[in-house]
Amino acid sequence: MMKAAALHILVKTRAECDALKQKLAKGASFAELARRHSLCPSGKRGGDLGEFRRGQMVAAFDKAVFSGELLTVLGPIKTQFGYHLIKVLYRG
Repeated sequence: MMKAAALHILVKTRAECDALKQKLAKGASFAELARRHSLCPSGKRGGDLGEFRRGQMVAAFDKAVFSGELLTVLGPIKTQFGYHLIKVLYRG
């Protein structure tokens, strides 16, 4: 069973997600932005979701994590919760 570990930031709007992605591209700290902006409880841990198995997350999120580039900011990814920026730490 495939596993992965990822960080993410969850916000309500695509515009906010795009703005945060631009800050990350300019060198902002993913963990710091997650603590300040993420609506997910994981924000308190810098967006750290820990390790999870394929199929444990909602479909669009799962697809991004298990097919996207490692250590790259993926997104905006839209789910029923809002818009996510995701950084996959590892998978295997």
